[in-house]
Amino acid sequence: MTDKLSKKDGELLLKLARQTILRKFGQEDGELGSLKTKISKKVLEENRGTFVSLHKKGDLRGCIGNIEPVKTVFEGVVDNARHAAFNDSRFSPLSYEELKDTSIEVSILTRPKIVDYTDAEDLIAKLRPDIDGVMIKKHSHSATFLPQVWKQLKDPQFFLNHLCMKAGLKSDEWKSGDLTISTYQVQLFEE
Repeated sequence: MTDKLSKKDGELLLKLARQTILRKFGQEDGELGSLKTKISKKVLEENRGTFVSLHKKGDLRGCIGNIEPVKTVFEGVVDNARHAAFNDSRFSPLSYEELKDTSIEVSILTRPKIVDYTDAEDLIAKLRPDIDGVMIKKHSHSATFLPQVWKQLKDPQFFLNHLCMKAGLKSDEWKSGDLTISTYQVQLFEE
């Protein structure tokens, strides 16, 4: 596993996400630029997968990220905060009035690893609820659930059924054995 970020870095990343959203409303307080001087070199230089999730009064209000480490942590959080607030196709763009009732989560991902499994039973045995994020892929269809989703979908079969449907596949497609399934873990920071 890649080294974990410090609690201080996590707090600064949450501020970064909120300031990025506020900036879009013209409300950013100038702290965005100074955050770069306070945050660790690891956050500024290390490429990692990142997700930003928004919750309004406990309900999902936006979630966008990248699984692969294509951007630095800093860049990923900025981009994903903006997209989670304003470009998640499942939701209308976040309004300024909603922001006060919205909490932010930042997830820093490990690099995904392909799960080698023989059948549906073996796959379920290899998944670790509440620990593993799961990504499925079949041809042009793909989807992921962060480990936090296990809180709502505790049963592994139910979890995989919903993940397949999210990818636009039949709910039991995971039983066929011809999917590429990868797992990853996250370090979660939340307001």
